[in-house]
Amino acid sequence: MNVFYNKQGIGDTLLVSLKEIDKDRRAVERKGDAARLYHKDSGDTAGYHIFNVSEYGNIKESGMLPITGELIDTIQTALKVNGFEETLELPENPSFVVGMVKDKKKHPDADKLSVCQVETGQETHQIVCGAPNVDKGQKVVVALPGAVMPTGMKIKKSKLRGVASNGMICSAKELVLQDAPKEKGILVLDDHYETGSDFLLQYHR
Repeated sequence: MNVFYNKQGIGDTLLVSLKEIDKDRRAVERKGDAARLYHKDSGDTAGYHIFNVSEYGNIKESGMLPITGELIDTIQTALKVNGFEETLELPENPSFVVGMVKDKKKHPDADKLSVCQVETGQETHQIVCGAPNVDKGQKVVVALPGAVMPTGMKIKKSKLRGVASNGMICSAKELVLQDAPKEKGILVLDDHYETGSDFLLQYHR
């Protein structure tokens, strides 16, 4: 699940993304302040747009939001009031976590790619990264396999030029963070961020 809010940019509307579905296969069902996006053929829900969301809960942050019990309650209230019966559950684990780059080596078949070993708490993920500023010892934001980026792209286990990559090291721009620098490169975090923790929760504190 991915939830986005930007009152200044798009108004008092909460965007809830649940599943990646091609735009040409999406349909919309509108009931009052809620609109359900779903697959034309299967009927699977892709997400919701909740308009006038401040009437249903207090959204303090802007950008991609941490998924908390309070946020889930706000979404559920809005859906129920507007006639949708679907129940959303709090994810067991965050999709965007703080990682520590424990090792960085040159990709054997691509000069501009690095093969990184990134600790994310109890696990270490091998991630192929093309950012010029990635380096050993950095704390970074990792989108784990299964995470959905603000663009709608789902992060999957893959291979890049023959090397396995399990996740993505993110830039501030990719996370749609406020005041994201225009320069290319990953977001390097301060030391106060705790390895393995939910990045969005720490960022919005």
